[in-house]
Amino acid sequence: MNTPAPHTPRDLVGIGIGPFNLSLAALADPLTGLDTVFYDQRPAFHWHPGLLIDGARVQVPFLADLVTLADPASPWTFLNHLKTRERLFPFYFAERFHIQRAEYDAYCRWVADNLPALRFHHQVDAVRWNPERGLFEVDYTQLDTTGEAEALGRTYTRNVVLGIGTEPHVPDPLKPLADAPGVPVIHAAHYLDHRETLLDADHITVIGTGQSGAEIFLDLLRHRPTGHEKLHWLGRTEAFAPMEYSKLGLEHFTPDYTHYFHTLTEPVRDRLITAQWQLHKGIDADTAAAIHDELYRRTLDGGWPDTVLTPGVHVRTAGRLSTTQVELHLEHTQQKTRTRLTTDAVILATGYRERPLGRILAGLDPYMRRDNSERPRVDEHFRLVLDPSVTGSVYVQNAETHTHGVGAPDLGLAAWRSATILNDLTGREPYPLPHRTAYTTFGLQNGLPQIPSARHHRALTPLTEGT
Repeated sequence: MNTPAPHTPRDLVGIGIGPFNLSLAALADPLTGLDTVFYDQRPAFHWHPGLLIDGARVQVPFLADLVTLADPASPWTFLNHLKTRERLFPFYFAERFHIQRAEYDAYCRWVADNLPALRFHHQVDAVRWNPERGLFEVDYTQLDTTGEAEALGRTYTRNVVLGIGTEPHVPDPLKPLADAPGVPVIHAAHYLDHRETLLDADHITVIGTGQSGAEIFLDLLRHRPTGHEKLHWLGRTEAFAPMEYSKLGLEHFTPDYTHYFHTLTEPVRDRLITAQWQLHKGIDADTAAAIHDELYRRTLDGGWPDTVLTPGVHVRTAGRLSTTQVELHLEHTQQKTRTRLTTDAVILATGYRERPLGRILAGLDPYMRRDNSERPRVDEHFRLVLDPSVTGSVYVQNAETHTHGVGAPDLGLAAWRSATILNDLTGREPYPLPHRTAYTTFGLQNGLPQIPSARHHRALTPLTEGT
């Protein structure tokens, strides 16, 4: 393995190629004179492949694709994807505002397959600031088709954008079982990989009362014999609660609310994030209705399905009884009662957490400014707040819930955030953005941002003469 010689610095290096950095790459693609590259260690793009259950739909309308809400004329819109596949008329007659997850994944893969700035099989190892050159150094390992190291490389860049996404969250009591080989405890992220084995289990327990838990429970229920379902569905929330989907409620996912949230004090923001879980962690009405319909259908000949649906329950401890069974020690949060449940398989629909930035950004730690909880400070342009001596910017995508609110992981704000980043990066306005996006006025007056801008961003130096 050898390190290539340093080359002309890029304007932007993206780390991670999920939907959000894919959105940024798509909107950056037509901008003349902007030199970008995006790295991801995976061999290709895939969006939550373990959860592409038949019939499962994306919780945002198809207009919330990678680019439309910033540039409806972009060649990378979902509608143009349909046109290139000669599926535009079938989609028109299908009258689907919310598309299936598998279709969204196919659309993103189409974009990823056609953007020239993407580099898969590239694992980013470190990011550092080089004060002598006034540039960021991005070290990476190029991987072969088996995932083994093939070559080392370094890229110099004026700016960086992190889009490393989230990772499956496993509750502490279940980590030893989930990490042990051969134990039937899996996270929902890997559900389809294990689905056939799970369906063969005598008794199955789903933990987690959000949308993924509901979709998995429904899929299992539909494939279990009537009267012999042997399914438990448990979760910490106090109810199988519906997702907030009223039109005014959805205005929490507008740029207006993001701007408002950013002006609030840190303690208020932290309290709101906890209180607003039902805006994005509930169950959509169609899925809840489908579960009830399926359960009701199984009572037509008398009797009740062999299912137990209990909210307000958490797992205190868990252990392995044999090679094929797990014992869960449960506690009801309201009754304060405890019991044990023996099951043959556990599916953890326990959500995702932001991946920590510490490993990749360890080299920037001396320059980073943090809040009272030691989290990175992020300004209104989605830039990490760094020491003024750092003249480049590090942008973040889906790592700023603590500063920008519940819209950070929402697909519907992807194009707007990407456009905001590109407008700031270029020092001009290739993507004009709306001044108002909600009927709701979220505060009595426009507050000043609690987190200041890192600095006045200088315009890019043209890469070619006349650009």
